[in-house]
Amino acid sequence: MKTHTLAADDPGTRRNAERWLRCGQVVAFPTDTVYGVGAHAFRPDGVAAVYAVKERPLSKAIPVLIAELDDLRRVARAIPPAAWQLVEHFWPGGLTIVLPRAADLPPIITAGGDSVAIRCPNHAVPLALMHAIGAPLAATSANRAGQPDPTTAVQVVAQLAGRLPLIIDGGPSPIGVPSSVVDLSVTPPRLLRAGAISAGQLRLWLPDLVE
Repeated sequence: MKTHTLAADDPGTRRNAERWLRCGQVVAFPTDTVYGVGAHAFRPDGVAAVYAVKERPLSKAIPVLIAELDDLRRVARAIPPAAWQLVEHFWPGGLTIVLPRAADLPPIITAGGDSVAIRCPNHAVPLALMHAIGAPLAATSANRAGQPDPTTAVQVVAQLAGRLPLIIDGGPSPIGVPSSVVDLSVTPPRLLRAGAISAGQLRLWLPDLVE
């Protein structure tokens, strides 16, 4: 497969990305944390392609990106008050929360499990892509499984060229580290990954957070 690298500020880039995503293909793009690779979240064939591009085991779930707070109900259910408090203070941004998945979300995203990891990125490119296709993205870091998380398009090219049709170059990711991940589907809530937001910041809203 030929991989095209297009600038994020090129007027045709979003049209190309939208076309590929609607067709069940995979696109790589910058986010506020690291570069991501993603597909239309409600196209199981696209989600399967994300696994293939990354050589990711099908047993390892893929997170979901959303563009608006209201989209949370499209991908999750049984959302506790603590989740709304967290997203009001840390979204858009470097926080991923784990919640029970919505019934309509393709099971391949969650590796057949009952929970899904969700984030609202603070970056214009993925937000524009989601608005263009009218759907969330099943997205994770744009690297081969087990390799370093890329923070530039050049690093994505080095790992994934020839494995997907489009890489969007939006310059270096501003934060450069992955999001923090908090599991709110369990009691007490658990910090699954320390990242862009510290445990101390999270405990202002989740005093019972377990590391």
